[in-house]
Amino acid sequence: MKVKILFEDKNMLVLDKPAGMAVHADARMTTEKTVADFILENYPSIKNVGEPMTVEHGGKQVEIKRPGIVHRLDKETSGVLIVAKNQKTFELLKEQFQNHTIQKVYRAFVYGYVSDPKASLGTGKRGIINVAIGRSPKDIRMWTAGRGARPPLREAVTNYVVLNRFSDQKKSNPTVEHQFSYVEVYPKTGRTHQVRVHMRYINHPVVSDPLYRGAKDFALGMKRLALHACSVTFRLPNGDLKTVEASLPSDFKKAVKTYLS
Repeated sequence: MKVKILFEDKNMLVLDKPAGMAVHADARMTTEKTVADFILENYPSIKNVGEPMTVEHGGKQVEIKRPGIVHRLDKETSGVLIVAKNQKTFELLKEQFQNHTIQKVYRAFVYGYVSDPKASLGTGKRGIINVAIGRSPKDIRMWTAGRGARPPLREAVTNYVVLNRFSDQKKSNPTVEHQFSYVEVYPKTGRTHQVRVHMRYINHPVVSDPLYRGAKDFALGMKRLALHACSVTFRLPNGDLKTVEASLPSDFKKAVKTYLS
């Protein structure tokens, strides 16, 4: 798996993370290559930038390096990831994330026909999911929106637009399991699994999501979570706005060509 550099200056990098690569190591301490490994190998001067994470492993506290990493993407999510080259830039970007001034845009395939009239096809209007998120009481790996979530709950807001509704069957009335929507998603907050949890909350989980769909069925030929971070807009240290985009990966392009062309 190859990490692409989308933007670079003296203060930061913006990377295109491939699906299947974790941003950094976790408590399992596997030997799989991560984005953090890529950074340390190619930009060793960033080693001490940012904030390390401490996790418990084997009854001991283990420090995990996150060199310059300001935010994260799930392992199976592809797309844009910002990395700071120095501590001053790290703090600046961290503040923007905390203040929700960074604009992120995702593309996703989800199950079912999303029928929210506020996000109807061709109108450009956005649907909104404004439901707090907390830990799932059933599975420590999962998060839950609304009732049933374990406190403390954290504010979470997601906007979205329906780009298309389609079926993978050539029938006039396809069954529910063969109905899909292609959506553009704009998370206003940055909670863990936010897009996945919120889409499940409105009964349209992301395609091929084994955690929140409950079955790894590889619909639409997507052999991983059908979620791509396609752009991010933020302020540079000089105050200028910067937008960086990551083009759709090959599996997304194939699905678009097969079902939406």
